[in-house]
Amino acid sequence: MSDQTLHIAMYPWFAMGHLTAFLHISNKLAERGNKISFFLPLKTRSKLQHYNLHPRLITFIPLSVPHVDGLPLGTETTADIDLSLGSLLATAMDLTRPQIEQSLIELKPDFVFFDLSYWLPAMLRGLATNIKSIYYSVINPATIWFGLRNLVLPRKNQLDEAYRSFSIKLQTHEVRAYDAMMNMKYGSEVTFSKRLMTSRSDCDAICFQSCRELAEPFSNYIEIRMNKPVILAGPVMPDPPSSQLEEKWARWLGGFEPRTVIFCALGSEYILTKQQLQQLLLGFELTGFPFFAALKPPTGVESIESALPEGFEERVKGKGVVYGSWVQQPLILKHPSVGCFVTHCGSGSLNEALLNECQLVFLPNILDQIINARMMSGELKVGVEVEKGDEDGLFTKEGVCKAVKAVMDENSEVGKEVKINHAKWREFLSSKGLESSYIDDFVQKLHKLLG
Repeated sequence: MSDQTLHIAMYPWFAMGHLTAFLHISNKLAERGNKISFFLPLKTRSKLQHYNLHPRLITFIPLSVPHVDGLPLGTETTADIDLSLGSLLATAMDLTRPQIEQSLIELKPDFVFFDLSYWLPAMLRGLATNIKSIYYSVINPATIWFGLRNLVLPRKNQLDEAYRSFSIKLQTHEVRAYDAMMNMKYGSEVTFSKRLMTSRSDCDAICFQSCRELAEPFSNYIEIRMNKPVILAGPVMPDPPSSQLEEKWARWLGGFEPRTVIFCALGSEYILTKQQLQQLLLGFELTGFPFFAALKPPTGVESIESALPEGFEERVKGKGVVYGSWVQQPLILKHPSVGCFVTHCGSGSLNEALLNECQLVFLPNILDQIINARMMSGELKVGVEVEKGDEDGLFTKEGVCKAVKAVMDENSEVGKEVKINHAKWREFLSSKGLESSYIDDFVQKLHKLLG
């Protein structure tokens, strides 16, 4: 390695959204000659190999994930389990610490990028090395701002006053869910809140995959509250896929007029109840538009087909597809027939959505997704969120239909507004040189951290 390049180890949380986000920034850094050592579970390598655009500089370091009682044998990522087992997977990840420690002693990187392994900064200090720890957040800075803003502090921070104009209001069920999530045990020794706060307070710097135009007020707030450098790496958009859309889907989508198909994908971890899945699909049917829904089967249901509403398949035959497995989301979003994307508002999906022309409907599930949805629908006005009950958090087929028609109907004033705003942000995020300038600045700031 030359003096001008860095060696960075990546150790993300064992969830596909985190793993792919860390690999996206790895590609951007490797493009500039920096060396990456990427820790990931052994069998997960095959799922990420095709995303590694610089195999000579990005080396996958396999980890053996220890078995923890209560986890299905062979569990490696959150995609292998129900969300309720996340704490056990966190325990399993913590048990990879000896492997990480030994590897870092041998690799001697300049930095380790991490997120949920709260013990890592203290471990690095204990090794008496100059390895710096970077908390690399895959979630919006506004989510962390929201959490910090709700902490009870000894004295009122004047910075809070500047945020009175920005308000994220949570519904009753969301407040309950947020409190429960923060206080739940996540791993063998810590709560979820403690895991997050320790990771952020002990690291050498915090980094977000966002840009000043979207996140500067929140990143400034976090920098002051956490008393450490906060770096924005830019939007870190995934590189355009080089593969082709699977023939059967290309053929099906090709049978419809431009911008008429609803595409729905809620990620690998958002599992609807059978009742809510049926309400979602019946809502699509009510719109009268063709639709393609990629959804995981409800808990306790063997296949997506067995969870469909009675008579549904016959009614939508030829104009509705419900698929219970993985699909090529970036390629489907680029297809000219797709006119609306119903998304759970994960950061990766939102990045892909903002770069495409389809209208946006938001159906968030957990806190960071909810904050993203409120930002996108309330502040940026680039889409519409599906209404949910305040107490129970449930949506109806009528609510789904209403949100989709609000953005899809040609005469909708809301649709016209979000289309204009979406086009503005798409043009900005895809503007020549934007991402490159952010990554170059990011690398310079990393060099400065090394002193």
